[in-house]
Amino acid sequence: MTDKERPVRFETLSGIPIERVYTPESLGNWSHDEKLGAPGQYPFTRGVYPTMYRGRLWTMRMFAGFGRPEDTNARFKYLLEQGQTGLSTAFDMPALMGYDADHPRARGEVGKEGVSISTLADFEILFEGIPLGDVTTSMTINCTASVALAMYLAVAEKQGVSWDRVGGTMQNDMLKEFIAQKEWICPPEPAVRIVTDMIEFTSQHVPRFNPVSISGYHIREAGSTAVQELAFTLADGLGYVEAALARGLDIDSFAPRLSFFFDIHNDFFEEIAKLRAARRMWARFMKERYGARKPESMRLRTHTQTAGVSATAQQPLNNVARVAVQALAAVLGGAQSLHTNSYDETWALPTEDAVTVALRTQQIIAEESGVPLTIDPLGGSYYLEKLTDQMEAAALDYIGKIDAMGGMIHAIDHGYPQKEIADAAYRYQLMDDRGEKVVVGVNKYVMRDGKPINYLRIDEQVEVEQIERVSRFKAARDSARVERRLKQLADACRNGGNVMPVLIDAVKDYVSLGEISDVYRQVFGIYREPIIF
Repeated sequence: MTDKERPVRFETLSGIPIERVYTPESLGNWSHDEKLGAPGQYPFTRGVYPTMYRGRLWTMRMFAGFGRPEDTNARFKYLLEQGQTGLSTAFDMPALMGYDADHPRARGEVGKEGVSISTLADFEILFEGIPLGDVTTSMTINCTASVALAMYLAVAEKQGVSWDRVGGTMQNDMLKEFIAQKEWICPPEPAVRIVTDMIEFTSQHVPRFNPVSISGYHIREAGSTAVQELAFTLADGLGYVEAALARGLDIDSFAPRLSFFFDIHNDFFEEIAKLRAARRMWARFMKERYGARKPESMRLRTHTQTAGVSATAQQPLNNVARVAVQALAAVLGGAQSLHTNSYDETWALPTEDAVTVALRTQQIIAEESGVPLTIDPLGGSYYLEKLTDQMEAAALDYIGKIDAMGGMIHAIDHGYPQKEIADAAYRYQLMDDRGEKVVVGVNKYVMRDGKPINYLRIDEQVEVEQIERVSRFKAARDSARVERRLKQLADACRNGGNVMPVLIDAVKDYVSLGEISDVYRQVFGIYREPIIF
């Protein structure tokens, strides 16, 4: 027998060294009750519910959104017919940045990366024929999330659905925008104030709705390691908790409706360990730092999505295999919800065929693999438990540094998480370029002549039609009512009142997303990112 090993890096993508073999001695004074426990019980390492997938499978929530509202409405209905169990909405770049379709800055982007939304009339078309009392919807939107929530609740009212029946999730994580995704309107403090308004409002009036999905996904897609994603995501969550407590809210009145969103990358065991460590860490923060009493306040419930950044344009069918491995990691890690990327998304928005394969991947894991039949089947693995502990310790070190800076807003002002992510992305790219990390089909097993694939193309006429529709609609409104609503909103922004009731009244009078965003710009100012070297 030889001791010779392959000349590769035996470490996780976060750089954690991997031993040749793990034994009980690897865990030291590891305590089952302290570190692991039972499913559905503190510290929730093994899952947030006692029965997990034996009681209910994870929500299969495929991302959808393109073109006009009626185009996305048709895709929603198709996915529901194919067995999807929850909706997930992508908005186009103008909506994400606070501009209507008819704004000059929207040119060339209307309906391209998601669905075009300018007024409540668009939302009414988007959810036509979809019962909002029965179907939950996740919306990936941040600096204009307050507008989207107001429109969603207004549509529910028009359908005769009471707000206490409305369920879903608004991404609404502005702190990660300043760290990674860079879609913002106003500076961090007023941005977090609006998020807090939404937390307060939903806790009182929309009890089944998750007002913020604290999102590590975009942090990871920007180039962070799994450890950094874990640390900065939880630190963002602590920032929202602190803001809500400063507002005077009781921890147990809002913490149960906070949710999370994590990226699931290629490093199979590291991704599973990340989700387990996240649950344990969050539970301890809620109980020990903030004195939460309800178990629901300590449960870290998370949506997951396979890693877009891991997909390749070269040999795109390889992405089917990557997505399957990542999806299996999400399920073994105990996710409550999962989106599987389509193999063609490095080229464009997914085609119907590609999104069907992605959904079938989840269904095969759920129905054929046997993986959901027992809870946390890898729990107790010497390797996995050691890796979970290592990730927790490394993430706590980051969070300690952020605490010492005065919290995440101050850390963002200093450029700390931004620089850490940039450095990690640079290191990873160097390993990729040098072939130290293999990317199949890109730096190894390369094929010279790639076969072209069919991908989704958005007809240029869609933008023309949407601009004309919005312009006509605005011209037909009662302009005096619109101006009155905008003044009421500006007053609420200035006097510290909760903006949500005012926003709901405004969108019912068909005040547009862009007009509301302009009030935010005028009252709070526009954020300019500091230059970080």
